Amino acid sequence: MNPRRLAFFLILIFSVLLARPFLPNISGDEWQPIDPADLKMTSEPKAPGAPAIYLYRQVDRKDASHAATEYNYVRIKILTEEGRQFANVEIPYYKQDASVNISNIRARTIRPDGTVINFDGKIYDKMIEKTKGTKIRAKTFNIPDVQVGSIVEYHFNYDFEDYYIFDSHWAVSDQLFTRLAKFSLKPYPEWAIRWSWPAGLPAGTVPPKQDPDNIVRMTARDIPALVVEDYMPPENELKFRVLFLYSQEGFEQDPVKYWRKYGKKRNDQLESFVSKRKDLESFVSSVVSPNDSQDAKLRKIYARVQQFHNLSYEPRKSAEEEKRDKQKKIENAADVLKYGYGSGSDLTWLFVGLARAAGFEASGGFVATRDDYFFQQGRMNSAELTSNVAIVKVDGKDLFFDPGSAYIPYGLLPWMETGVNGLKLNKDGGVWVETPLPLSSDSQIIRKADFKISEDGSLEGKVTVTYTGLEAATRRQSWRNQDAEARKKYLEDVLKDYIPASIEAELKNQPDWTNCDKPLVAEYEVKIPGWVSSAGRRALLPAGIFGSTEKRMFEHTARVNAIYFQYPHRKTDDVTVELPASWKIGSLPKPQDQDAKAAEYVLTVEEKPGAVHVTRMLRNDLLLLQKDFYPTLRNFFLVVKSSDEKQIVLEPGAAAANN
Repeated sequence: MNPRRLAFFLILIFSVLLARPFLPNISGDEWQPIDPADLKMTSEPKAPGAPAIYLYRQVDRKDASHAATEYNYVRIKILTEEGRQFANVEIPYYKQDASVNISNIRARTIRPDGTVINFDGKIYDKMIEKTKGTKIRAKTFNIPDVQVGSIVEYHFNYDFEDYYIFDSHWAVSDQLFTRLAKFSLKPYPEWAIRWSWPAGLPAGTVPPKQDPDNIVRMTARDIPALVVEDYMPPENELKFRVLFLYSQEGFEQDPVKYWRKYGKKRNDQLESFVSKRKDLESFVSSVVSPNDSQDAKLRKIYARVQQFHNLSYEPRKSAEEEKRDKQKKIENAADVLKYGYGSGSDLTWLFVGLARAAGFEASGGFVATRDDYFFQQGRMNSAELTSNVAIVKVDGKDLFFDPGSAYIPYGLLPWMETGVNGLKLNKDGGVWVETPLPLSSDSQIIRKADFKISEDGSLEGKVTVTYTGLEAATRRQSWRNQDAEARKKYLEDVLKDYIPASIEAELKNQPDWTNCDKPLVAEYEVKIPGWVSSAGRRALLPAGIFGSTEKRMFEHTARVNAIYFQYPHRKTDDVTVELPASWKIGSLPKPQDQDAKAAEYVLTVEEKPGAVHVTRMLRNDLLLLQKDFYPTLRNFFLVVKSSDEKQIVLEPGAAAANN
């Protein structure tokens, strides 16, 4: 997740009286009655083959200045052995956001004969990987004594910090089919509220409405399970959801007027932030030289801005820690220069001010990221424009920068800010622009290996893996707060994941984790036991040593969701395998060049003096592909897989290749 991405919340300026208590239908350890038919059921015709289903879900939310809370009740029927995993409960939350707490967790098991076993075990707090590449924290626990046919249920509260209304929404879809779900929201009474459902609602569901008691309610039945697949669009783009939006000033009905007003307000804030031009001019004169080219000037300014202490990339501090640090509040760009620190947003606006001071035409902009959902102007939700960027005109062309995102190289944006809509600010409210997508050549994984074949058929030697562009930046961001040992283990595990065999790998260098202008380079000593196998009097050497990732891609023949890649990228392998003395090459796989325009795979195997040289390139310029094209994409990766598995035939001399 982008560390500068702000979860939607509204800071209430004035204290208000406590809203009257809003009690959910269930409280304490009270439980819904059990229908005997639910204990006897063995399958759900509307979800054939499902390992488990939600019999009932309930969400009751209260938005208030004090004691805001969300009560959740979940009842699950276990239908198969596989379904027993749903007794391992994970309640997700974002640990770095101190405004959320989980309380009053209660759980129990009801056996098929009606016997009740209450949960009295330990509750853990740990990091989980919700989807590939997305890690969050969760409260976890295991509900006891769960058999096929059992019902498990639990309820708990999300409690919100005072003066926050935090991302009010209902997640209607979930990982299992839901027979019945009830939702309610008691809105904060002082501000106007409206709601929407971007992905629609389950068939037959009556849209939410506000009852005379001012509580918004909705009931949904037979909600399909969200199918989770690799390389799919963000879950929140696919889920049935109801989103709530507050406004202190009421709601504009015309999108053009709404965004014009928003843009003017944001532009005024930017101009105020960079208004102390003399301070900026004085500083920039110490950074650039009059004889520098335009490109050199911008690069120097960009690099200097990234040297300021970026508060957005620190571990979240408690209120007591922040008080002890006594950091000054940043009001403008001159304050960043004075104190030497600022948030990621502050640093990006500082870059705008310094670029102007150096003579560039520079503007600010706000863009919608695409890591959580896809932006729609018509929703008129300014909170969806989550990141600020700098837009600098060079040789008549707008270039986009985000120096407030740590470790992003000059000329690139964080992947979630690429290929998205944004509002370029001006005094009239702004104009809509689209950020560029990087080239696949901008973000590469380059693997160079020099191996020797040992007596037992193992490969032994050195491997160097070089990450460039976004491949380097995403790793630097994700591991910025980890120690050297954790980073070492991570890089070793990544290499092991590239190779479709059990290997021994040890990182031998200290990669540069901080300098975004340099590639991230990892050097290893590696042994791949038994990689060369014997086949009678011959030995076989698989050509694709680093093809494990592609081997596991798109294994299923059917696809439910569209295919979504984060950014264009390229993998290039250069592998030399030195043969033992007296060994000869029997035959080599034919060259392979599978060019599908937006994706390409090239494999070349050549004979060198006393060695085999393999070059492999996989280019992916795809971003979003509708599922109708899945068979074509899958066939492409089947070619990659089969080509990687092609064998180099070797002829040992007096020595035989052993398994």
